[in-house]
Amino acid sequence: MIIVGQALVSEDILEKKFECQILSCKGACCVQGDAGAPLDAAELEIIAAEYDKVVPFMAEAGLEKVAEVGFHEKDRDGDLVTTCLPTGECVFVVYDESGIAGCAIEKAYFADKTWFRKPLSCHLYPIRAKQYGEYMALNYHSWNLCSEACRVGEEKKVPVYRFLKEALTRKMGPSWYEEFEAIAEAWEAQKSQ
Repeated sequence: MIIVGQALVSEDILEKKFECQILSCKGACCVQGDAGAPLDAAELEIIAAEYDKVVPFMAEAGLEKVAEVGFHEKDRDGDLVTTCLPTGECVFVVYDESGIAGCAIEKAYFADKTWFRKPLSCHLYPIRAKQYGEYMALNYHSWNLCSEACRVGEEKKVPVYRFLKEALTRKMGPSWYEEFEAIAEAWEAQKSQ
């Protein structure tokens, strides 16, 4: 682990390579897994406030499930997550004409209907962020669904942290990312000697 400001960063984030290949996986990370997307308490308030702007972009099954039980629940560890349908999809999943799963919140964002892009846990993937006391732990999550993303990332030599620059900046702030990037570049230079 590397300490950068108030973050404990896994070395895998520096060393692993990744570039999302949604045409290959078809957005499976929004459909498969043990639970919905992790949320923090602030995101509950944001999604609740922005929900009406997202509704026009949602699928009927998601709308029905939200009407029935809400858009969030607690997983088996007691953590807040988005609600999932019985078929596994997050309630915000929408499919395009090619069968690729996308996010209704993000579709509303790109249509300039909301300022909120999507849950940070989704934007940060394959990094998982978890608060431990005063430190934010940033860990790389390996999932076989992303094997093609790892292969292409390796081929193009795109480190996880570089692929996720926008998401890491959103989570940790621009000055944190600049400091981290300098550390990462020094790390890479040292390894190549």
